[in-house]
Amino acid sequence: MVVERIDVIADAAIEVIAAEGMRGLTHRAVDRAAGLPVGSTSYYARTRAALLELTIARIVALDQPSPRPSATLAEFVAGYAFEAITSGRTRMLARYEFALEATRRPELRAAYDEGGLSIRHHAAAVLEAAGSTDPVRHARTVVDWMEGTIFGALAGTGSLAPPGLAELVESAREVLAGMGLG
Repeated sequence: MVVERIDVIADAAIEVIAAEGMRGLTHRAVDRAAGLPVGSTSYYARTRAALLELTIARIVALDQPSPRPSATLAEFVAGYAFEAITSGRTRMLARYEFALEATRRPELRAAYDEGGLSIRHHAAAVLEAAGSTDPVRHARTVVDWMEGTIFGALAGTGSLAPPGLAELVESAREVLAGMGLG
């Protein structure tokens, strides 16, 4: 039950950050967003730093791609990006807020980087299994393509007309083909 309460708090913190930015993140704002009694968030995360750590850990856990065994590699990559743009929109906006905050607050940098490295390691393993001759470099390229695509669709001018799944699959195919993985 404690884990469930922590997830509820972290999910509410993600909502607050996505809606109000880092400055809007307070224990009371999280309590309100989670529908919890005042003081609930501070019971589990006494300091702002603890609340930030709890929240970034939740974002990292939610960012882990779900395996789609029947999908092609391009469909898998595009599906991850599409999910981030659609149902994962709030989480991704909060993650971008964290990315910017981590450039100014070294105490967040390690937790943020740990999550990013986890995704890159996973991508390298997937690409290696698909026959990549340089999975680490290829993973950097694929993840950077996804990051740019997602950011553009959520916060850039691409938000005016975000790409659909079919367009993302085609783009992923093109990126992967350039690596000899198409």
